[in-house]
Amino acid sequence: MNYILALDQGTSSSRAIVFDQQGQLISSAQQELTQIYPQSGWVEHDPMEIWRTQLYTAQQALKKAQLDAKHIRAIGITNQRETTVLWDKRTGQPVHNAIVWQDRRSEDLCAQLRAQGHESLVFQKTGLRLDAYFSATKIAWLFNHNPSLRQLAEAGHLAFGTVDSWLLWQLSNGTTHGTDSTNASRTLLYNIHTQQWDDELLALFNIPASILPTVQPSSSLFTHCAPQHLGDVIPVYGVAGDQQSALFGQACFKAGMAKNTYGTGCFMLMHTGNSITQSHNGLISTCAAQIHDQPAYALEGSVFVGGAVVQWLRDGLGAVKQSAEIEQLALSVPDAGGVMFVPAFTGLGAPYWKANARGSITGLSRGTTMAHIARAALESIAFQSSALLDAMSKDAADTGAPTLTELRVDGGASNNNLLMQFQSDLLGLPVVRPTMTETTALGAAFLAGLGCGIYAHSDELHALWRIDRVFEPQLSREQAHDRLAQWQKAIRQTCTE
Repeated sequence: MNYILALDQGTSSSRAIVFDQQGQLISSAQQELTQIYPQSGWVEHDPMEIWRTQLYTAQQALKKAQLDAKHIRAIGITNQRETTVLWDKRTGQPVHNAIVWQDRRSEDLCAQLRAQGHESLVFQKTGLRLDAYFSATKIAWLFNHNPSLRQLAEAGHLAFGTVDSWLLWQLSNGTTHGTDSTNASRTLLYNIHTQQWDDELLALFNIPASILPTVQPSSSLFTHCAPQHLGDVIPVYGVAGDQQSALFGQACFKAGMAKNTYGTGCFMLMHTGNSITQSHNGLISTCAAQIHDQPAYALEGSVFVGGAVVQWLRDGLGAVKQSAEIEQLALSVPDAGGVMFVPAFTGLGAPYWKANARGSITGLSRGTTMAHIARAALESIAFQSSALLDAMSKDAADTGAPTLTELRVDGGASNNNLLMQFQSDLLGLPVVRPTMTETTALGAAFLAGLGCGIYAHSDELHALWRIDRVFEPQLSREQAHDRLAQWQKAIRQTCTE
C-alpha cells in the first residue's frame, strides 16, 4: 500500500511517476503538451489538454506498475510555475488559454508600473521583480483586454490558479480551489512575510480577491481525487512548484543547502531556513516547500539558456545530430582555445538582468574549430551557474547564513560529466549528482509521503537520498578566478549597449 503517485505537469509535457516507499521509481508515463504561439513572444497552453494529458499519464503509470488506485497512499503534484489559468467556477471550463510563464505580452504593463515607482513595493512584499514572468501581470493583461472576464470576476464566478490549482480543481470535480505557498509566492500577489494574499498588491494590479485559491502548506491534505478518474478515492497530500519540489527532492531541507537544475534553462535555489534573505545581488526570494505551519524560504536565480545552447548547436548550427554527441565533440579538444560563448539568445537572467542582451562568441581565431565552440558552449552553462552561486554566497554572507559546502545537481545536463567537472572547478566545491535525477517528481512524492504518514520526519527522506557521483574541484583557485574573469569580460563585451 505504500506507493505514491507523483503528477509532474511541466511546460513541455505532462508526466506521472509511481514511487515506492524507498523513493525508487516503479513506473512512469509521459505525454507531450502542445505549445501555442499566437504571436511573437506569446506562449499558451490549452488548460483542458493539460488536464487530459496529466490524467492519461496517471492512468498509464498505474497500469504499467500493475497497481490499482487502492495501492496508492497519496498523490503529490508538482508543476510549471507562474503559468496562469482562469476558469468559470460554475462550469469548470477555462475562459481563455493558459498564459505560460515564458509569455512576455504583459511587459508593457510591467514597464508602466516600474515607471510609476512600484517596483520597490512589489520586491519588499513578494521578493520578486516586477516582471512579465509572474502571474499577476498575466491576469491583469487578460482583464484589461477582455472586459467580460473582469465582469465575471467581479460577479464572483471566476477562478484563478496556477497549474497545480487547476489540477486540484479537476481531480476533485470542482470541490477544491487551493494552492500551496510555493506556487502562491510566484504570483506577485502573495506577501511572503505575512504568508497571505496582499490587499495592496491586489489593488495595484486591480484584481479581485474572490478569484484566488486558498493557500496551504506544501505537505498537507489538499483534496481527494474523485473515484472516476483513477478508480478509487486517493488523497492529495503534497503540492509544490517544480523548482521548490526539486529542492525538496534533493533533501535540501536546511539553510545553506543548494541545488541547481540543468534543463532548458538552469534554476538554482538555496534554502535560507525560516527567514527571508532579501537579495542585493540580483536574485529573488521565494517560499520553499513548507512542511508544517512554519514558513520556509529560498533564494533563487534563473539562467535563461542552459541546455538550450546544446539544442542551438544541434538545430541552429548543425554541429551534431544528437544532443548527447556534444560531450564527445567538446572532449576532442583539451580546452576552448580562448573562445568564450555568452548564450544570451533571449537576454540575460539573474544576476545580470539584461533583457536586451544578445548572444556573442568571442576569442575566435583561424585555429578555432566546432569542437572549441562546443566546449565553450558547455562551459557557458557552468559560468552562468557560477555567477548565480556567487550572488547567493554574497547574499548569505550578508545575513550570516551557513556557508555552502556542496552543490547538488539534477536535470538532463547534469548527466554530462565534462560539464559537472567544470562546474566543480569553477566553484571550488564538490558537485554532487544523486542516483535519482527525477528530483522534481521525487520532491512531490516526498511531500505527499510526509503528509499521509508514510514518513514521520524529513530525516527519513535524507536517508533515502543517494549519491551517484561526486565531482571534486581540480583547478587551483587562481586558475578558476582567471577563467571567471574571462567570463566577466565576455559579459561586458556582450552588454556594451
